[in-house]
Amino acid sequence: MHYQYIIIAIVLLIIAFVVIKLNKKDFQIEINKLITYLGGKDNIISSEVNLSRLKVTLKNMEIVDKDGIQKLGAKGIVEIDNQLKILFGPNSKNLKKYIVDLK
Repeated sequence: MHYQYIIIAIVLLIIAFVVIKLNKKDFQIEINKLITYLGGKDNIISSEVNLSRLKVTLKNMEIVDKDGIQKLGAKGIVEIDNQLKILFGPNSKNLKKYIVDLK
């Protein structure tokens, strides 16, 4: 009788792990899209993180796809001269790390 409860608990745990795995974002794919939307790695001069903002200095602002960046989950984008300040929330620090590693 107790074996039934154990089997049900195991099945529920497996389902929970599958759901979590399917909902987890793959940062490698996201960062590749972000770099493409920023005009490629050669267009990025530097990047900084300030709390939940990713600040990127670019060579050419005309080739940036701001709509694509918004679709990645940016909550806001501010353009000042050749810089973009992108509000990504807590993921900003991870995104900057990948940009630095790519360079």
